[in-house]
Amino acid sequence: MTRIEVVAPDGAPDIQADDDLVELILPLVELADGDIVVVTSKVVSKAEGRVRPGTRDDALAGETLRVVARRGATQIVRTRHGLTLAAAGIDNSNVEQGSVVLLPEDPDASARAIRAGLHRRSGRNVAVVVTDTAGRAWREGQTDIAIGAAGLVVAEDFAGRTDGHGNELAVTAPAVADEIAGVAELAQGKLGGRPFAVLRGRADLVLPPGDDGPGAGALVRPEGGDLFGYGAREAVVRALKGDPADRAPFGAPAAPEELSAAITEVLVLRASRSGRNGEDLVVTVPPGMARPLTALAFAHGWAVHATDSPNDLRLRPAHL
Repeated sequence: MTRIEVVAPDGAPDIQADDDLVELILPLVELADGDIVVVTSKVVSKAEGRVRPGTRDDALAGETLRVVARRGATQIVRTRHGLTLAAAGIDNSNVEQGSVVLLPEDPDASARAIRAGLHRRSGRNVAVVVTDTAGRAWREGQTDIAIGAAGLVVAEDFAGRTDGHGNELAVTAPAVADEIAGVAELAQGKLGGRPFAVLRGRADLVLPPGDDGPGAGALVRPEGGDLFGYGAREAVVRALKGDPADRAPFGAPAAPEELSAAITEVLVLRASRSGRNGEDLVVTVPPGMARPLTALAFAHGWAVHATDSPNDLRLRPAHL
């Protein structure tokens, strides 16, 4: 039998800049080796002086690496941390009116500092997770996720194992740091004033002292590694614009067969294999079809080049 217990204590004060979070946590909880301490990013940010005057819109540009999707006033952006969040995770709740709270500068570093402080002052070996709230594509509502972690196995790897029926698990990798963040939030509550929680029962996920692990940054897919690098409208606009700086979110170049099939399906044109090893495609393009072909190629990670024939265009993977 496995039992998991989550405690979110009352009694935390309103956090101010330069407050010592470790000093505030320890009187509220009794820690044991193997515990996982969960701290909301809001209080980490406040303690680190990440409160700014102004509105979300005022701060958004400085926290945005690029816009992923936009619907009216709502912007989903990729932050400098690599996170994809509405309004870059900038929050205007539980803070004085006219101010906003930015995410911690380096959430993994924040988690490491809290873990080290807890170990130094309590002698206990615990893991630390820093959480924030996020929506999910295709799902209503929000849940908490781990944006920082220290001393924790952030994802279990079941690849290569077999289930009870003998089926091999190929890509099963539970993001346990996010699962911990979500279950902790059930105890903390959004309006409960309980920014700290302790999860007990998964000491197997806690790393030895001195080993902080990869951090929650390991859960962030690299640019281009996500199948949904842009929102639906933004993908169309970026492909038509064709700015080389926008290539990365579209991912690695598609296989020639995939692009060729798309050309036939969308433009009703035929692409022929060409080049020394057949790595290029050549398309005979009627008048007015060059631009849509270029956009289609761009979306698949390919670039369009002129040929000696005025009617033929050569397509080549953009990295070549």
